[in-house]
Amino acid sequence: MSVPVLHEAEVEELDLPGRHLRWLVGDDRLNAAHCSTCVIRVAPGEKVRPAHSHPHGEEVIYIIRGSGRVLVAGEVAAVREGSAVVFPQGAVHMLHNTGAEEMKVVCFFAPATNLDNYKLYEGVDFPD
Repeated sequence: MSVPVLHEAEVEELDLPGRHLRWLVGDDRLNAAHCSTCVIRVAPGEKVRPAHSHPHGEEVIYIIRGSGRVLVAGEVAAVREGSAVVFPQGAVHMLHNTGAEEMKVVCFFAPATNLDNYKLYEGVDFPD
């Protein structure tokens, strides 16, 4: 038996609205039984779009690099390197890089999910 190890550089990066995403743990990679994980990069000024929720599970994000703000169920909070945020099941949320450097974030989902399980909210944005 070999230890399941995967480096993010070995995974195709998806160019999605407001972010670049690599699935590290999921349907076809490292097949964890109860969770999935991706890494995203968000350029300065960009927002992860559109606002969305996860109807069948929750998400935890951890900011590795950068700073910005999150919108969770209508409330806004500042985040920076070292911040962790829980997006409860069904809560509409967004992430905005308000800093001068690229933001890098690890996103953990339980139970496991993929982009097909996102519920999108095109009309939702951060308040002015």
